[in-house]
Amino acid sequence: MIRDISSIRNIGIIAHIDAGKTTTTERILFYAGEIHNPGNVDDGNTVTDFDPEEAQRGITIYSAAISCSWRDCSINIIDTPGHVDFTAEVQRSLRVLDGGVVVFSAVEGVEAQSETVWRQADGFKVPRICFINKLDRIGANFERVVGQITERLQGVPLVLSIPIGSGPATNSDGFTGIVDLLRMEAVYFDKESKGREIRREPIPASCQDVADDYRVQLIESVAMLDEAVFAVYDETGDIPLADLNRLIREGTITGQFQPLLCGASLDYIGVQPILDAVVDYLPSPLDVPPVEGRHPKKENIEVRKPNENEPFAGLVFKVQVDEHSELYFVRVYSGVLKSRSRMLNPRTGEKELISQLWKMQADSRVKLDEAGAGDIVGVVGPKSSVTGDTLCEANQPILLESITFPETVISMAIEPETSADRKKLEETLKLLAKQDPTFRAKISEETGQTIVSGMGELHLEIISKRMERDFHLKMRIHKPRVTYRETICKAVEFEEVFERQAGATSLYALIKLRAEPLEGAQSVVVENKMKPGAFPADLTQILIQAMNDESKSGGTVGYPLMNMKLQVLGAGFREGETNEIAVRAAAASAVRRVLDEAGVMLLEPVMKLEVVTPNDFVGNVTADLNSRRASILNTGLRGNLVVIEAEVPLSGMFGYSTQVRSLSQGRASYSMEPLRFAPAPDSVLKTMLGE
Repeated sequence: MIRDISSIRNIGIIAHIDAGKTTTTERILFYAGEIHNPGNVDDGNTVTDFDPEEAQRGITIYSAAISCSWRDCSINIIDTPGHVDFTAEVQRSLRVLDGGVVVFSAVEGVEAQSETVWRQADGFKVPRICFINKLDRIGANFERVVGQITERLQGVPLVLSIPIGSGPATNSDGFTGIVDLLRMEAVYFDKESKGREIRREPIPASCQDVADDYRVQLIESVAMLDEAVFAVYDETGDIPLADLNRLIREGTITGQFQPLLCGASLDYIGVQPILDAVVDYLPSPLDVPPVEGRHPKKENIEVRKPNENEPFAGLVFKVQVDEHSELYFVRVYSGVLKSRSRMLNPRTGEKELISQLWKMQADSRVKLDEAGAGDIVGVVGPKSSVTGDTLCEANQPILLESITFPETVISMAIEPETSADRKKLEETLKLLAKQDPTFRAKISEETGQTIVSGMGELHLEIISKRMERDFHLKMRIHKPRVTYRETICKAVEFEEVFERQAGATSLYALIKLRAEPLEGAQSVVVENKMKPGAFPADLTQILIQAMNDESKSGGTVGYPLMNMKLQVLGAGFREGETNEIAVRAAAASAVRRVLDEAGVMLLEPVMKLEVVTPNDFVGNVTADLNSRRASILNTGLRGNLVVIEAEVPLSGMFGYSTQVRSLSQGRASYSMEPLRFAPAPDSVLKTMLGE
């Protein structure tokens, strides 16, 4: 056995943009001894924001993996982006993590992207701890953020520390330290030593009553988990520290609550308790259920326990590419992965070479000979694997659940400045699409232009700059435009007959088809409803595949189809006349007829929008949103600011960042994320059809 799996923690640092994720990660690495001098986001010198665009913009764009040690535990950390355009980085990270640290700003509280990442963590059943950061800032309000976690996120925060000099406990010196509610002590972090030296003292009188109240809430929440401990609490009014820690860990792993800590990472206050909480409360790979998958051929359920004696199984959750190499990030769920070995990709059926293994330290690497269950490593060698693929042993295959990503909402046309670069552009786009599952590239049949699609203006801007910087491509870039979708208006049922004479050969195929709208389907769902044996098995497989292929070719206007179900109710064939060519032709004709008979509806991306503005500019902002066809859902207060929540079509939001600054004298901010596709006005479709 390589090491004790119970000492591994795979965690992500997740939050809304500007909540302080990267600064918190930087301080964690500093206290764990991985770096000697912590960097700052504003200076562009943090370890995990190593990409030039990240350093220049002061935001995280790519998730970065890095490891450190704390109290004999090995902690693999993934620092994730906060901007919604890069939500895929968060999604694929959460898929392979065992626990998370969710960072909230004490000033802004729960923001739009906070809700998104919390919802994603719920979806993957990731246990998490909360950290309320920036308690040193003007407008910080600890109690308000705790309340928002409960109300807006439906979380159950278990408060383990409260601030001294900020929020509920106030003195004239401002935010100076925290109260540790487990040990009922005041904790101060020495600024001269950058928080390394810690003093524990009695709780100040100004905080005592508040601390007592929170302590009672803490003990009562934990005591309910164990009858024997509750009996001790009932008799003595307290719980021993060892029992407290044991039950907090149990409740965290089972998702009954989320331990909550507080501090100010930039000022070196309260970060070491995060590390202690990660070790004490977040799960090791042994504490989460064994990973399940299916046999690629037999379809039966396969289980892999986090044990190095099990057959190897791992999931590719990220691909990092440049001009010269491809690096695959793999979470090892079971067994041992060795360098210079070959592993099966059950999706493609091909064996992939594992030529090198690396322990990732942001943009640096440490070479490994092998990696065991619970590890997160970088792999060099595979050629055909993509994000979401499984790697496993050929003689004991397993296909793990892949990762699904949201649909793209925005597109733009790009073209190389010289025709000589056209092939290089094509190859570069393939590499970038392999790295980023929310990036698409295709050539328009009508114009011959290359159309790239992504999650937002910033997303496409970052990719285009990367093509220029890393791949040395000079391009002309056209204005972004909305990526619409198409669906059908009503259910239809019919028979489609294909008959044709090709020379001396007759071709024939009949398809009985039902099509109906299907709300919430990202792509078209094709179902085989034919009775077994009613159509030759080999032709049935070709027919279903042909229906899938045709449904992906686009609707009447050429946009992808969605929210639609196709059911093959029956099929007719003639011996010697019904073959693959006839079946595919009948399928293509049937899908076109569906669109003609059911009628096409154009769907546009609708965004969830949150605008934060001083009260003086609310009228300007709301009037402008109404002109953009926005539906204002709610307005509320966040400190001295007004928060406007709205839903708005993406087509009206290009250039909004400049406009909202102009309307508010530069004092308003906003965040926006894809919400759903909804029917577009009829006038938009008529314009596209030239009516």
